[in-house]
Amino acid sequence: MNQDKIKEGVGLILEGIGEDINREGLLETPDRIARMYEELAAGYSDDAAVHLRKRFHVDNNDMVMEKDIHFYSFCEHHMLPFYGNAAIAYIPNGEVVGLSKIARTVEVFAKRFQLQERLTAQIADAFMEELKPKGVMVLIQAEHMCMTMRGIKKPGTRTVSVVTRGIFDNNENLQNSFYRMLDC
Repeated sequence: MNQDKIKEGVGLILEGIGEDINREGLLETPDRIARMYEELAAGYSDDAAVHLRKRFHVDNNDMVMEKDIHFYSFCEHHMLPFYGNAAIAYIPNGEVVGLSKIARTVEVFAKRFQLQERLTAQIADAFMEELKPKGVMVLIQAEHMCMTMRGIKKPGTRTVSVVTRGIFDNNENLQNSFYRMLDC
């Protein structure tokens, strides 16, 4: 991550909106923002495959779900946050992944400038590529600040995206099981 470019960009934005970049309260803002982006955009230097390598053998292949995985991301169109929850279910193929690794996979892709639809697909695809389950289903619900604080200004509006892969595709029974588990 190029800290100097971020600082320069923040300074230009502040000047562009008419701020005095030498004002006491803004003197360290470009540096603070650059350090903040190292944390909030850490997904660019992280690899989901690394997290999904920690696996355990299982004798059954029953559905595994992790839900209410809270995340924060950034809309790539407006550079404003969107945040919400993800639910991921998969049907193992002889192996399961460590539970914390499921949430870490969400973080890898959420900590990038994103579209919610792409985020949902990237999580599902990472599971299919790395874990090789029989199938995976991912649901994300999020509130987008680009819709709540600007533009249409509709706070509380949630966007829902769903992706299915493998045996979840076109299998209404499995999909319904997923939705029932969300209500548990």
